[in-house]
Amino acid sequence: MKKALLIVNLGTPDNPGYFSVFKYLREFLSDEKVLNINPILRFILVNFIICPTRSFSSSKIYKKVWDKDYGSPLLHNTKLLSQRLDEKLSEVDVQFAMRYQSPSIKKVLNQMLLKNPDELIVLPLFPHYAAATTGSVFKEVTSCLSEQWVVPKVTFINQFYDNDKFIDAWLEKASKFDMNSYDKIIFSYHGVPNSHVDNVYPDSMCADNACEDKITNENKFCYKATVYETTKILASKLSLNSDQYDVTFQSRLTNKWLSPFTDDVLENLPSKGSKKVLVFSPAFTADCLETIIEIGDEYKELFFKAGGEILDYVPSLNYSDKWVDAIVDITKINEETNV
Repeated sequence: MKKALLIVNLGTPDNPGYFSVFKYLREFLSDEKVLNINPILRFILVNFIICPTRSFSSSKIYKKVWDKDYGSPLLHNTKLLSQRLDEKLSEVDVQFAMRYQSPSIKKVLNQMLLKNPDELIVLPLFPHYAAATTGSVFKEVTSCLSEQWVVPKVTFINQFYDNDKFIDAWLEKASKFDMNSYDKIIFSYHGVPNSHVDNVYPDSMCADNACEDKITNENKFCYKATVYETTKILASKLSLNSDQYDVTFQSRLTNKWLSPFTDDVLENLPSKGSKKVLVFSPAFTADCLETIIEIGDEYKELFFKAGGEILDYVPSLNYSDKWVDAIVDITKINEETNV
């Protein structure tokens, strides 16, 4: 059976200049899955308030991490992951795309379908389902496929937060650090609006479903529930007790997002005696602005100013051997399939 694998990451500007960053932010924030408000209000907010102002600061940040040879770290890491997968899966057409900007899902999908695969496997590189990430990728993929005259069997992977090999890939990264040398371990996840997790529950709210405690039939697609589950699995494997770690959320746009907020927690830790901290970000499978700059630069400075002494960061999975093995396992791409 002829298979094709498309891995998808969030996206990045084509260059760190103001207008390229503006274009990227506009496409990203104009997505109703990301900013689910009145369309007219969203248009005004995005085009006349957020993008004109935020593009300046974001452009400065992108320039800090931009490499003249390979561009943004997110693009570089995703491209190398695709190459590693292509080497391992010699009989599979492996490609990568970005949900926003280049290479676009539509362009890459069209190229893949020209090879007439029997099965198309789509893997958004987000371990935990969220409408603004995996849901948005699904919307774009199905929109593009709906324009095709012929569509192969499509397998869409919506989450893999508890996959054994995914966990093993993080444990390998963690093995480079001595857990007992830190006062506190922080598991920092990308935040989402409270309304996004509430929308998972037709007749209730996230707060009513004990998402911090366990996965149930009701909360199994709740972003908050799944990130807590990933944390508990990793903590157990690392022999951490509940007093040794905290779950936090970063990159918020407003205070109506999932809390506690990573920056607030880090700022308060030194006064509580935790001056040596290690940070994981298991929602990010590739290092990017949120890990390199937000945690490794901005949060570290905030932590040190508050009296902290050490703030180390566990690098993302990027294109490690175990991450490649995990993707093969998650997609079940090596399983025999009868045509």
